[in-house]
Parts: sequence; C-alpha cells; structure tokens
Amino acid sequence: MKRRALVGMLFVLSLITYIDRAVISSAKGDMAAHLALSDQSMGAVFSVFALGYALAQIPSGWLADRYGPRLALTAIVAVWSLLTAGTGAVGGLGALLAARFLFGVAEAGAFPGAARAISNWLDRPERGLANGIMFSGSRLGAALAFPMMAWLLEVCGWRVSFYLLAAPGLAWALLWWRWFRDRLAEAPARGPEAAGPSARLSGKALLGAGFHLAMVQYFAGNFTFFICLSWMHPYLKATYRLSQGEAALYAMLPLLLGATAQWAAGWLVDKLYASRYRSWSRRLPAMLGFLLAALGVAALTLAASPLAAAVCFALATFGADMTISPSWAYCQDIGGKNTGALSGAMNMAGNLGSFVSANAFPYLAGLTGSAAAYFLIAALLNLASVACWQRMRSVTAQKL
Repeated sequence: MKRRALVGMLFVLSLITYIDRAVISSAKGDMAAHLALSDQSMGAVFSVFALGYALAQIPSGWLADRYGPRLALTAIVAVWSLLTAGTGAVGGLGALLAARFLFGVAEAGAFPGAARAISNWLDRPERGLANGIMFSGSRLGAALAFPMMAWLLEVCGWRVSFYLLAAPGLAWALLWWRWFRDRLAEAPARGPEAAGPSARLSGKALLGAGFHLAMVQYFAGNFTFFICLSWMHPYLKATYRLSQGEAALYAMLPLLLGATAQWAAGWLVDKLYASRYRSWSRRLPAMLGFLLAALGVAALTLAASPLAAAVCFALATFGADMTISPSWAYCQDIGGKNTGALSGAMNMAGNLGSFVSANAFPYLAGLTGSAAAYFLIAALLNLASVACWQRMRSVTAQKL
C-alpha cells in the first residue's frame, strides 16, 4: 500500500511540476505586451529555464543521494513554489530571466529525487509502470496548464495567476515531509538482480554500459517534446489564426495523449521484463517511441489545418513520451546508490536539448520563413536515437 501511495505522491509532484513550468506559455501574450518583450526575448525566457534546469541536474541528484529524497524534495518543491510566485512580481526582462533561471535550478531536483525514491522503495520489475505513472502526471499537468491559465488570465490577470500557482507546491512539500521516509521499513530483502548495482560505478563502466548514448537520446527526446511547452501554443495560435481558448484546446490534445503513452510504455517495459525478451524491456519501447516521434514531427511540415497540426504534435509527443519510462528505468538499473546523480546527468543532457529547442524554433523560423527546418531537424534527431537504443544494455536476457 505504501508503495502505491509513493507512486501517487510522485504522480502529483509531476503534475504540479509541469503546471508550474508550462503556464508561462499561455501567459506569453499578456506578459510580452505588459513588459514590452519581443518573440526573441520570450524565447530567451523559455530557454533560460531549461538552462538553469539542465545545469542543476547533477548537483540536485547528488543532493538526493547524499541527504535522501525526503529532505531534497521537500526543500526544492518549497523553493520553486516561491519562485513561481516571484514570476508574477517581475518588472522587466532582466528580473524575468533571473526568476525563470532560478526556477529552473530549483525544479531540477524533482525527477532525480523521485528516481532515488523509486530506487529506494521499488524493485526492477516494478519500475517501468511506476516511472510511467509518475511522468504521466507531467503531461496531464502541462495539458491542464493551458485552459487553467487561460481562465486565470481572464479572471485575475497574469501576476495574480502566478501568485496562486505557488500554493499547491507548498502544500505538497509539507505533506511529503510529514509522510515519506527515505527507507521503507517493510521492504523485502533484495537480490542483486532486483535492486540493481550497489557499488559506485566508474566513468569507464558507465561508458561501457552505454550511458553516453542515454544522454544523446534524452537530448533528442526533450528537443522534440519541449516545443509543446514553449512554442506549440503560440505557433498554433499564430499559424492558424486561433483565439486564446481555441489554441489552448488544440494544445491540450498532444499532452493528454502523451500521458497515455507514459502508462503504455511503463506497462510494456514491465511486461517485457517478465518475459523471455527481458533484454529488450528498455530498448524496444524506446525505439518504437522514437520512430513515432520522427514520423509526427516530419508530418508537421504538411499539416494544413489546426486539427491536422494537433494530431501531428500528438503523434510526436506520444512517441517522445514512450521513451521516458525506459530511460529512467535504465538509469535506475545501472545507477544503484548513485541513481540520483546518474539520472540527473541524463536529465541534464535532455534539458540542454530543451534549451536548444526553445531557441532554435524562433531562430530557424526567422531564418527560413517557416517552422519546417526545425521539424525536420527534430525528425533526424529522433531517428539517430533509435540507433542509440539498439546499443544500450542495462538488463540481460531471462534464463528460461
């Protein structure tokens, strides 16, 4: 029961995390008008979050490994919630950039800390679905952020909206501190295959396990997905001349479908692990996901209506999200006592992909006159990631 409650708590954490980071996309128009910001300036605002988030991944993962996920997650969720409120108090571009950078630094520890909590409490056969459920919260949170922020903007304006959004995170941090413990007292004794390696892995061992490839593929996955958190909403609104509400509804579709991908991929990871195809339990779902993502972003170059574009974004998001659960299970497989830092390193590479994505989209659109170049580059990155996963190994075939 406690293990299910842990997954539920991490699902809510993931939901809050992405609500807090995605709402700025919906608020872009009002904020830019009030603060006199250009699209290039807003691109910097979107990407500076990803930069802070990426740079703090390894330190925040180390924090969870060193002091435990109870203290680490309590502190970082409280801090980023206060910075969410601080976003509503900015008076210009400089203050906004600082607030979003520090917000990214604070949020960086969320998933490395959650990965360490899962590693502490759950065995390998349970981790696929647990990761899938947790990350599905992020997609639901991002999807809810668009209509929620549209309503809040209508009712109370963008400043008060950010003030109100600080409350859920502060409540979660308090509950986590009171309920969670770093070790589950009734956890059964684990064999090495169930729990993963306990020794500290050397850099050479990590390279041999394919960890550099894990970083490359996570860069590609985040490059593809981050468009949904940054430029998808304004792209749909501007390209197809939609209202704020219409764009929000179309932007919800890819993120809601992404949530189902998290569950599906997590279930598939655990199902394959329990079969004679154990060695493919991480690789096959990820390879399939990257193929779907490549198809979806490439098809965006041909989308002639907002519905067609939303469907293409949905396919790309579904595919990219299929890669999340196997990626984090892979880190938990090989990380052992260093799971927080290792998953943080992978997430750092992914969020450098987000940083590049947020800046590449407006730059390439301005340079070429359309978004087609961005979409084709994303497709190529996804295809390269299929090759990465073919070489990545973290579990061996089951002996039948």
